[in-house]
Amino acid sequence: MTSRSLHRTTLALAMGAALLMVLAACAPIPQLAEPGRPIDGADAAARLGLDAGPAEALDAQWWKSFRDPQLDALVDQAITNSPTLALARARIARAAAMTENAEAARRPAAELQADATRQRFSEHGIYPPPLAGSVQTLANIQAGLSYEFDFFGKHDAALQAALGQQRAAEADAAAARLSVSNAVARAYVALARSQAQGRLLEQQKTLRDQSLDLVRQRSAAGLDNGQDLRVAEAPLPDIQRQQVVLREQQTLLRHQIAALTGQGPKATASLDATLPAVLDWRQAPHLDLLGRRPDLAAARARVEATAQDIRAARAQFYPSVSLTAFIGLNSIGLDDLFKSGSRQFGAGPALHLPLFDSGRLRANLRGSAAEQDAAIASYNAAVLDAVRDASDQVTTLDSLRLQSAQQDALVTNADSQAALAEQRHRAGLTGRLALLTAQQNQLLQQRGRIDLQALTVDAQINLMRALGGGYAEPRPAQAQTAASSGRS
Repeated sequence: MTSRSLHRTTLALAMGAALLMVLAACAPIPQLAEPGRPIDGADAAARLGLDAGPAEALDAQWWKSFRDPQLDALVDQAITNSPTLALARARIARAAAMTENAEAARRPAAELQADATRQRFSEHGIYPPPLAGSVQTLANIQAGLSYEFDFFGKHDAALQAALGQQRAAEADAAAARLSVSNAVARAYVALARSQAQGRLLEQQKTLRDQSLDLVRQRSAAGLDNGQDLRVAEAPLPDIQRQQVVLREQQTLLRHQIAALTGQGPKATASLDATLPAVLDWRQAPHLDLLGRRPDLAAARARVEATAQDIRAARAQFYPSVSLTAFIGLNSIGLDDLFKSGSRQFGAGPALHLPLFDSGRLRANLRGSAAEQDAAIASYNAAVLDAVRDASDQVTTLDSLRLQSAQQDALVTNADSQAALAEQRHRAGLTGRLALLTAQQNQLLQQRGRIDLQALTVDAQINLMRALGGGYAEPRPAQAQTAASSGRS
């Protein structure tokens, strides 16, 4: 073996030993506690008492099931003009930009640099005459290429975290869309209920006026006393008060619809809503659709993103190996810049290993773990709230179905009483006052049925919201797998 070969072998061994010593000096990675356990769909069914059933997805445009073109137009306008949705779209664009930035870190980076500097060289500096004391132009044109090898998955984890945040932003936008459409539909139903109540209340007032006229006539004829007159007059002020309240409700609801659809109050001043019929559900949509709620999808995506953040923080403890290369022209004086002798080029690897920054890295890793714990806790809280929300709507619908059956019986009875009173009045067996009283009771029961119809439609709207409103995730998410893999 020649002396030169021996020297090279010795140098390689020395460099290898030095590299092993450097790697051995890596700051120890702290052991993290086990993360919390996200509640997934199966856990929710088992732990929260949800019955399993066929998951038939709702229509993403669920409001069209009420077959009201006016409602459809209002919801479409709200989705188009809502500032809330515009903000959500901006957040999606920002998250997409962060994803693009993370993706760029995985690819080689190239740059081109050109500069020219007019400079006087010091007579007492490092440059000898004739440069010393002269004024020259320093010119440089250089192209560079750099690439960092992702041996420990740092860049891949950062990309996956960015993708998780982008999925969360997209799910947040879907949740905002659902919230806006739900608010418009509920306000529309409330307006239709108030207007229907107003029409029946006007009929009640007409009957009360007729009854009061009859009592006044009978009182003037001496057939009734003053007490009967006071009793006949008593309901009218309350009816008028209810009319004032309903008009206020209608104005406020029109204002709300105008704001939700991005319009001024005058745009909906003449809006006349129609109360939708109750949807013909043989049974309410099943609670196993809860997993399709966009807010839960956003929370799951954030759990996945934080798991990837932990991977990226852990990878910071390991060496970073990069390769750089450059080629260009450099000269003193522009006249010589493009001469062959002005060429310069070079290439070489670089190793970066954190040795004395372990405190910051440990804090960063523990902070990422805390973010994951917070994301899991937020997700679990969202699941529990979603279960409560949907269960409340189902309970309300069950109660309203029973109430509606009883109210239908009351309406049928009131209709029969009114029909019998009209027959007896036509036969001359009773006076008109008895007929008016029966008709007033008939209107009162009809008002009760309208209230229950509106409340049932409102509860159905809320249940469709609570079950996700037909949202479908672009990509299935497994929160538990992502959460457990980040700290291993």
